[in-house]
Amino acid sequence: MIGYQRLLRSITFCLLVLAVCTPNAFALKGVEKVVQTEGITEYRLKNGLQVLLFPDPTKETVTVNITYHVGSKHENYGETGMAHLLEHLLFKGTPKHKDIPDELTKHGAKANGTTWLDRTNYYETFNATEENLRWALELEADRMVNSFIKKEHLDSEMTVVRNELERGENSPFRVLMQKMQAASYMWHNYGKSTIGAPSDLENVSIERLRNFYETYYQPDNATLIVAGKIDEEATLKLIKKYFGKIKKPKRTLPTLYTQETPSDGERTVTVRRVGDIQLVMASYHTPSAVHPDSAAIAVLANIIGDNPTGRLYKNAVETGIASQVFAWDQSLSDAGSFRAGAIVDKQKDLAAAEAVLIEQMETLTATPVTEAELERAKRSIAKDFEKAMNNTESVAIGLSDWVTTGDWRLRFLQRDRIAEVTLEDVQRVAKAYFTQNNRVVGRFIPTETPQRVTLPQPESVASLLEGYVGKQNVSMGEAFDPSYDNIAERTQTFTVADTIQVAMIPKKTRGETVRLNIQINYGTLESLTDTQAYAGIVGQMLDKGTKNYTREEMKDQFDKLKTYAGYGSNPGSAWAWMETDKENLIPALQLLAEGLKNPTFPQSELDVIKSATKVSLEYSLQDPNTIAQTEASRRLLPVDKGHPHYSPTLQESIDSLNSYSRDELIEYYNRFFSANNMIVSVVGDVEPEVILKELEAQFADWKNDTPYVHIVEDYNAIDTTPAVFDTPDKENGIFLAVNLYEIQADHEDVPALTLGNYVFGGGFINSRLATRLRQKEGWSYGAGASLSPSKLSPRAAFWGYAIGAPQNLDNIEQGFKEELARLLEEGFTEEEIKNAKSGIVQRNHVARSEDKNLVQMLTDQVFYKRSVLEDKKFEQALLALTPEQVQKTMQRYFDPDNMLYIKAGDMTKAKTQAQQPAQ
Repeated sequence: MIGYQRLLRSITFCLLVLAVCTPNAFALKGVEKVVQTEGITEYRLKNGLQVLLFPDPTKETVTVNITYHVGSKHENYGETGMAHLLEHLLFKGTPKHKDIPDELTKHGAKANGTTWLDRTNYYETFNATEENLRWALELEADRMVNSFIKKEHLDSEMTVVRNELERGENSPFRVLMQKMQAASYMWHNYGKSTIGAPSDLENVSIERLRNFYETYYQPDNATLIVAGKIDEEATLKLIKKYFGKIKKPKRTLPTLYTQETPSDGERTVTVRRVGDIQLVMASYHTPSAVHPDSAAIAVLANIIGDNPTGRLYKNAVETGIASQVFAWDQSLSDAGSFRAGAIVDKQKDLAAAEAVLIEQMETLTATPVTEAELERAKRSIAKDFEKAMNNTESVAIGLSDWVTTGDWRLRFLQRDRIAEVTLEDVQRVAKAYFTQNNRVVGRFIPTETPQRVTLPQPESVASLLEGYVGKQNVSMGEAFDPSYDNIAERTQTFTVADTIQVAMIPKKTRGETVRLNIQINYGTLESLTDTQAYAGIVGQMLDKGTKNYTREEMKDQFDKLKTYAGYGSNPGSAWAWMETDKENLIPALQLLAEGLKNPTFPQSELDVIKSATKVSLEYSLQDPNTIAQTEASRRLLPVDKGHPHYSPTLQESIDSLNSYSRDELIEYYNRFFSANNMIVSVVGDVEPEVILKELEAQFADWKNDTPYVHIVEDYNAIDTTPAVFDTPDKENGIFLAVNLYEIQADHEDVPALTLGNYVFGGGFINSRLATRLRQKEGWSYGAGASLSPSKLSPRAAFWGYAIGAPQNLDNIEQGFKEELARLLEEGFTEEEIKNAKSGIVQRNHVARSEDKNLVQMLTDQVFYKRSVLEDKKFEQALLALTPEQVQKTMQRYFDPDNMLYIKAGDMTKAKTQAQQPAQ
């Protein structure tokens, strides 16, 4: 009888999930409906918890995101980094949920926690089942007030966070940003980085951390967002069940009242560290996101920083002064910042780039924004907003920043404000804020006539949003079943013009979206030899100018069509992709085909790409991660130089930039690119006959005589001689463990190896490897492992990795070997294997529910000549495995004494610190 009742409850829940309910067609005692805007409904529990529900029946997933209205700006003296440190500790468990990473893995959830200046949030995206939703809501309700905040956890996690800080110290961009942020804010806590000061991380007491938790982690200081395939009434009942029993606290939250004083002179920041690029930035204080001026500032960010239409790009990149430029506005609940900058080759004049940067920012009154610039920027921003609204997971997570700005509806109001921005608004805002005395840049100059900029205060959010209703909801789609059987049944295949293979899944989607991929296969081992340097550059050039459009015009056309698109190529294959809607599908496809068939390879654009690539490669010369991965790739495939799959050294890649001309790229393109061996995959709101007709019109006559034979690599035993690379002044290092096994993807041992590797190095920071190196020892912020068997030849590459301070890399290597040896000797527990099976299956289910993954799955099916049902058989074989079978299979392949171990970092510093006596 009990089993029968559970069955009825399960069936009822499933029917409710599939139903499309009228919002607030129900009343729930103790839950107040507050407001509804564009498909999102706000509720409030008696204990003060704010609840936002966003149903989307087209998703096969649910996202639960809880946002606490506390961030680094709430920290006191000696507590910098506390909000972020606390975020880490909330994954340590509660008396009821003692191993949260294990639970996340078991439920196949995509999960994380993030901390920012105004807020902290925790989210999980998982398969839409009643069990998963109950689990996620109960978990978040429990750790809201019952989390372990223990000294032992603080001691181990502190070193993990410190490792995260050290990883950031490797980035010139992040280091300079932190220094500028500190110089920008004299009083406000926005001047403090969320990562915190090392001394605070190392010395903060568990009592202060616990007090911080008990003060801010309460229902009246939190917003719970649930989005995806949910029934609103059933979900509200669950929320009330788990969160409603938490009492509203009696404490009063501290009131923050510190404001930044008016700026009265430019400020200077200079950072000198080992590196291979130059970077210049300028920052200007701007009003709160609540203030109406924030809309015009957002438009200016696009006008100034967009690539390739922005003013900085045209005046700094196209002129050869800088390699890359950027600009963005950081809108916050209090006064924020507008930031712009340029990356400059170390051989070029940084002062010239700085002069252009400041000129473009502070002379907008002399060279006013044009109507064309304004409309282009507004169109681009609107496109980005529409795309985001078609992804309920993105909306659920993105709302975290808006709820802590003042009200979640500001997200929609900002969209409307941007649409109404005028040229007068843009000019007024530029004149008001982009001034010398409101600037932070790389020097200090005194002045007799200071100009002060006083930032206006935001008006009341309540009065601002009074009567606001928003726009019409986005059109809904069908509830698509991402099971293997349904995908196989719904997939349609066609052949166009004899050479173009098409795979398609027509289905109704949210916003009538369509995802399309094109893959072109070309060449042979013989014809592609000594051409490797061309392939990647040719792919980058496809949208940089065609017979009918300049690069700027291509981007403008894609924006007008509300389309995201991209191109690329490797030796032997090229690709193009786009994401658009049903209305714009055909003109967007025509534009995508324009880039594939009619590129002109402008010399000016080639020069820009070469410059940017050179700077990126020179930066990588001192990057431990890139250096280690390059060495591993060269060991895994030790082919001769000139082979299409040869992995060049970083210096060889730099040298090759000057080894070819525009004419050689054109010759390469004309020789290999055609529709001879084209695969097209489409998923979304399409009519097959319409798109097939257009594919024939665009590509039927695009042919050449170059043969194609896919280059298949045979197995080779790799050189396991250890490698150590010294990268001076890099605070974070990398450890790699690499090997190659003679086994193909369809081999009977692969399911067991996949399962065993998941336990060893997969999941959400609860694998054997992560538990040892991060959770227990605190040596590494991130550690894991992967196994990638080829579908075409007996080659399965294993990668184990961990980041860590250079002085901990030896410990990490030893820990890796010990954990692998223990796994091989002791085997797996029933619980580990059970949870790993659940995690892998649910993770795959979630992946198939996303169209960008589904369309790639169709491409792979055509290319490898296999059915999705083979993936189903793989899962069935995986689910049938026992712990003993997995252990025996792992023992046949893995040996900790027979692997390639690579370490990279500041080895001089590591040796010095290792020699110091223990304190």
